[in-house]
Amino acid sequence: QVQLVESGGGLVQTEGSLRLSCAASRNIFSINVMGWYRQAPEKQRELVATITSGGRTNYADSVKGRFTISSDNAKNTVYLQMNSLKPEDTAVYYCNARIIGVYGREYDYWGQGTQVTVSS
Repeated sequence: QVQLVESGGGLVQTEGSLRLSCAASRNIFSINVMGWYRQAPEKQRELVATITSGGRTNYADSVKGRFTISSDNAKNTVYLQMNSLKPEDTAVYYCNARIIGVYGREYDYWGQGTQVTVSS
């Protein structure tokens, strides 16, 4: 089991920056993959960025060069630094923790979400 608590969302103008934080209830080094997803109104939830326990990162094409995912194992926290924000980045952002168990079974845990609104 993993509890995730996001923070850092808010209202920002176009080209502004925000940093989201996701605090986990357990050592994130023991979590195979942590990531950020987002869901805009009337759209499906989509992947934004992920980071593995080994530090490998992956980004959606739409955020490459603007967003950076990082982790602090000492604080059990994952961050999403968002720069050059655009109105289309407006969404609820969710933190995800994926644990790969025995026989490759995947267990997903989600935070409650934090709203990011980018005004034009």
